[in-house]
Amino acid sequence: MTSNDEYVLQLLLEKGYVDDGQVEAAANSMREGTETTLDVLVSSGTVAEESILATVAEQFGIDFVNIEPAELDPAVTTVIPAEIAKKYGVVPVLADEDSVTVALSDPMGYDAVDSLRYVLHGKDVQAVLAPSAQIKAAMEKLYPTGDELVEARTDDYGDDGEASGDDAPVIKLVNLILSNAIKMKCSDIHLEPMEKEFRVRYRIDGALRKMDSPPKRLQGAIISRVKIMSKMKISEKRIPQDGRIQINVGGRDLDLRVSSVPTNHGESIVMRILDKSNLSLGLPQLGFLSDDQAKFEKLIRLPDGVVLVTGPTGSGKTTTLYACLGQINKPDKKLITVEDPVEYQMSGINQVQVNKDVGLDFAAALRSILRQAPNIVMIGEIRDEETADIAMEAALTGHLVFSTLHTNDAPSAVTRLTDMGVKPFLVASALRAAMAQRLVRAICANCKQEYKPSDRDLKMLGSFAKTVPDHMYEGAGCSVCGQTGYKGRKGIFEIFEVDDTIQRLIFDHAPSTVLRERAREMGMRTLREDGMLKVASGMTSLKQVLQATMGDAD
Repeated sequence: MTSNDEYVLQLLLEKGYVDDGQVEAAANSMREGTETTLDVLVSSGTVAEESILATVAEQFGIDFVNIEPAELDPAVTTVIPAEIAKKYGVVPVLADEDSVTVALSDPMGYDAVDSLRYVLHGKDVQAVLAPSAQIKAAMEKLYPTGDELVEARTDDYGDDGEASGDDAPVIKLVNLILSNAIKMKCSDIHLEPMEKEFRVRYRIDGALRKMDSPPKRLQGAIISRVKIMSKMKISEKRIPQDGRIQINVGGRDLDLRVSSVPTNHGESIVMRILDKSNLSLGLPQLGFLSDDQAKFEKLIRLPDGVVLVTGPTGSGKTTTLYACLGQINKPDKKLITVEDPVEYQMSGINQVQVNKDVGLDFAAALRSILRQAPNIVMIGEIRDEETADIAMEAALTGHLVFSTLHTNDAPSAVTRLTDMGVKPFLVASALRAAMAQRLVRAICANCKQEYKPSDRDLKMLGSFAKTVPDHMYEGAGCSVCGQTGYKGRKGIFEIFEVDDTIQRLIFDHAPSTVLRERAREMGMRTLREDGMLKVASGMTSLKQVLQATMGDAD
């Protein structure tokens, strides 16, 4: 067989046709280079070939049949000549002017159907699965001219349709979904079972875009393939699972973080693409204006203290932290991170993966790594009082600590920490700054064009209307940006620095509104103010900033 062993074996295990012991025994007894584990299972009588074919046929939503060679009409050979039948390992069983039904025995060779449609100039080709012995007998009846002619002429048709395990239809389809997503620079792939369709959507620059849907009948096979690639249990469909896929596309190493959740119509799969090229982003590429960049560079080079990045999920906090680490990662500094999970592997940095199953949570990991005498510590997220307390104490004992919090604005980070139970004097003493951020879509440079702001635009700009020139920018839409007018994303930022006055306010339990007022007096730009400056510069659009800062009181 030329099938993908691992995929078919998983299906057989799930159906109960074989168990792990039988698979292991077959793998140990096969003769190298001459047979596969499946071949051994069939030849030893452990599982019948018919069972394998019926299982795969059910998974793909096609028919499993038994062929009676004597009942085949030789006229079908006018539709598929001997050389093509031999090349694709199929025999025609029914044919008319517009369509042909072919039988094949390779359970994962269903891609031959697509190749045949091309070779047969668009004729409707349907496939059924049948036992190999029956395929062989049918081949001998329909094409009795001998193998020599067949073998001599197969090369005339090229290699485009060559059927192999790696090119099985579902494997090819999943690979196509992944490669297209990477070409389109998408951050997430969503495979969503609906009642009547199997929806595929890509998140590109923060917005979901619907792609062509695969056939609903392939839903189970596609989901199983992704779960196998990400080392999940394909037989477990009742509970959520997490996994990881490592692939190389165009010479780039990519990690995909995979999540599976059961829904009414099947398992919903989300794959987050972790592109290591993001690690090379500098602060200017993140979207900082020059004054904020200088301020933030000063903060990340402090000898000690806590620097927090805040914002909702998907606001780019992790990318910002990794960009910081990349800036300060020098041979004379020891950097250690505690993450759940480790999203990007960075050279020169000691990265610790949280493992709650063995008791290694953020707090336990943080306690341990502090005994490793690091200069700089990055904590993926401060989630509880214990972790927050240790982070503050680490900062007070000479460590520079980076972490993230889920708050809407920067001054609220203080309130969030004290709500967790951290003593205000610890926060006041250890916190150096908190930076809130959001992501906005950047206007496509290829189709960027000027336009005169309307009265409504100027009204929404408020006090910033005076600083905006008599023209603004928008993307017209082109092939580069997929007709959206946007390409890539940039950050908008709000940097809250802790000075002596703010330290006293924190110590006195001042609310975040008072802290915010003081920070504004010091010159802190709000998220919306930073965004409006970027609208005026042509980096993004007014609509994007208003959407991203809807909760900004200013």
